Amino acid sequence: MRSRFSLVARYPVVFVTVAVGAVVVGLSMAGAQEAGRWLATVYVSLVVVWTLVGMVREVLRGHVGLDILAVIAMVATLAVGEYVASLIIVLMLSGGQALEDFATRRAKRELTALLDRAPRIAHTVSDPADGPESVRDVAAEDVRVGDILLVRPSEIVPVDGELLSESGSFDESSITGESLPVSHIAGELVLSGSLNGSRAVKIRSTRTAADSQYQQIVALVHEAQESKAPVVRLADRFAVPFTAVSLVIAGAAWGISGDPTRFAEVLVLATPCPLLIAAPVAFMGGLSRAAKAGVIVKGGAVIEQLARVRSAAFDKTGTLTEGQPDLVDVRAAPGFEADDVLALAASAEQYSTHVLAAGIRRAADGRGLSLLPVHDASEVATNGVAATVDGRRVVVGKPAYVASLAPDTTRATARPGEAIAYVAVDGRFAGVLVLADDPRPESRTVIDWLRRHGVDGLVMLTGDAQETADAIAADLGITRVHAELLPADKVRLAAELQPRPVMVVGDGVNDAPVLAAADVGIALGARGATAAGEAADVVLLKDSLRGVADAVSVARHTLRTAYVAIWVGIVLSVGLMLVATTGVIPAVVGALIQELVDVTTILFALGALAASHADLGPPAGRTAASTPERNRV
Repeated sequence: MRSRFSLVARYPVVFVTVAVGAVVVGLSMAGAQEAGRWLATVYVSLVVVWTLVGMVREVLRGHVGLDILAVIAMVATLAVGEYVASLIIVLMLSGGQALEDFATRRAKRELTALLDRAPRIAHTVSDPADGPESVRDVAAEDVRVGDILLVRPSEIVPVDGELLSESGSFDESSITGESLPVSHIAGELVLSGSLNGSRAVKIRSTRTAADSQYQQIVALVHEAQESKAPVVRLADRFAVPFTAVSLVIAGAAWGISGDPTRFAEVLVLATPCPLLIAAPVAFMGGLSRAAKAGVIVKGGAVIEQLARVRSAAFDKTGTLTEGQPDLVDVRAAPGFEADDVLALAASAEQYSTHVLAAGIRRAADGRGLSLLPVHDASEVATNGVAATVDGRRVVVGKPAYVASLAPDTTRATARPGEAIAYVAVDGRFAGVLVLADDPRPESRTVIDWLRRHGVDGLVMLTGDAQETADAIAADLGITRVHAELLPADKVRLAAELQPRPVMVVGDGVNDAPVLAAADVGIALGARGATAAGEAADVVLLKDSLRGVADAVSVARHTLRTAYVAIWVGIVLSVGLMLVATTGVIPAVVGALIQELVDVTTILFALGALAASHADLGPPAGRTAASTPERNRV
C-alpha cells in the first residue's frame, strides 16, 4: 500500500490523467459526451498552462525546450474536438518521466550497487587496559585512527586498517576488480569495502571513513550520478530543426487538405519524448557499464569528451610502468663505500612518497642496513630530497639537481628501462643508485589499441631523466617524449597538444595539476592517489592500464547509442508524420503509436549497458628476450 502511495506522489500527473480519462470514457458511454469533452478540455488546458510556465523558465535559463511541440499538439487536438487524443498526449508527456526513471534505474544499477555496499556500521573493541573486552557498534564515520575494530564473517570492512589477526581472506572485487578472494597476514593493509571471509578478524584503523579507499570511491560515484550529462545540449541540437520540420509538415497537410484536423493528426506523432528521454538513458547506461568495468566516469559530459579523444599523454612511473622499481646496482664514487651510500640515501628518502624512494628503502632493508636519524628533511618537487643524516648533508635526486649542489657530479649510463638516482654527501658526489621499473605488461597493447582507434597524438610527459624516458617510450612505441618536467611544464605541454580533445593519464599527486587541466584526466586510483583521483574526470579502480581503453570504448559506444536512439526516434516520427498527412492515421491512433516510438527508442538507448571491453588483442612488441635481465640487489 505504501509503495502505491509513493508512486502516486512521485507521478501525480500520470495518475490524475488516467483518472480523468476514465471519467471521460465513462461519461461518453453514459451519453454525456459534452460533459466529458468539457472535463478533458479544462484539464488539458491546465496542463498546457503549467507546461508553458515551465518552458518560459527554461528559456530564461538559455534552454530551448522541445515541449512546445507537445503543447501545440494538445491545443490543436482540443481545437478540432479530439479531446481523447489530447489526454493521451498528456499521458505520454507525463508518463515519459516515469519511463525515464524506470530506464535510468535499470541503467545505473552498477553505480547504485556500489553505493548500497558502502559500510555504515563499525564494531569497536575496547582497550584491554580498561577492563574486560567489550564490543560497541558505532557509525562508520565516527571511527578514529587507531581504533581497534572487529569485522565479523561476511561483513564489509568499514575503514582502511592494519590487520591484527594472524590472517584473513577478503573479497576485494568491488574495489580492485580481483574476482578471487585475497589473503592477508597480520600487519598488512585491509581496504574498506572489502568483504570479510568466513572468520572474524580484528583490524586497527589507519584512516577515517572519509579518507578510506571505499568512501573515496563512493564520493566519486555520487559525483558521477549528480553531474549533469550533456543531455540537454544534445537534445537542443535537434530541438529547433525538429520543431521546424514538424510544423512545416503539419502546416502543409492542413494547407493541402484544407482540413484543420489533419494538422492535429500530424503533430500527435511529433511529440519529442525520444529526444528528451533516450539520450539521458543512454548516458546513464554508459556510466553504469563503465562502473562495472572498474571505471568511474564523473558524468555524461566526460563521456562525450572521452568518446571524441584524439590525443593522449601518459605519465611514466606508475602509469606506463609498474611503479615498483627495484635497486639493481650501487655505483659508489671514489672515497665512498656502496653500503654507506645506500644507507645514507635510504635514510634521506624515508619520508618521501616517491616510488624510487620506496625501492631504495626496500633495498637497504634487504641488505640489513639500519636507517640513520634524520633532521631538516625536505623534498623539492620532482627533483629530489635533501636531509641532514647523522650530521651529514645528503642529497638524492636528478642529476641536474644534485650537480647544482655537488659540482663534481658525473653522468652515469643506464640500460633501457633503468632509472638512476644521484647521491651527494656534504657537497661531494657520492655515487648513483640504479633502479629498474619495467613497463606494465598491458602498456604496449593499450598504446597500440589507442593508435588503431584514431588516437594519433600519443606522448609521454614525465619528470624522469631523458635517457630513462626514451628507453621506456621506445619499448612501448611512443615517439614523442618530454622528460625532466615539473608539474607546471606538464600542464603547459598538455595545453599545447594537438589534435583535441586531449586525454591525460597519471597516477600520482604530482599529476593532479595536469589531470585537472586536461580535456579528460584519467587517474589510476587503485593505489589510493587521492589528489589525482579528485582532480581527474575518470578514475580507474583496477591497477591496470587497460581501463583506459575500456573507458574510451564504453564512451564511444554510449555516444553512438545516444545518437542512434535520437535518430531512430526522429526518423520514425517524421515517417509517421508523412503518413499522417494522408489522413489514414486518426489522432487517437497516432498518439498511441507515438507511445510505441517512445518505448522503442528507450529500449534502444538501454543498449549502452551492452558496451563491451576494449579488444586489446594479443600482447605486442615486447618478448621475454627483448627485456634485459637484471639482478635485483
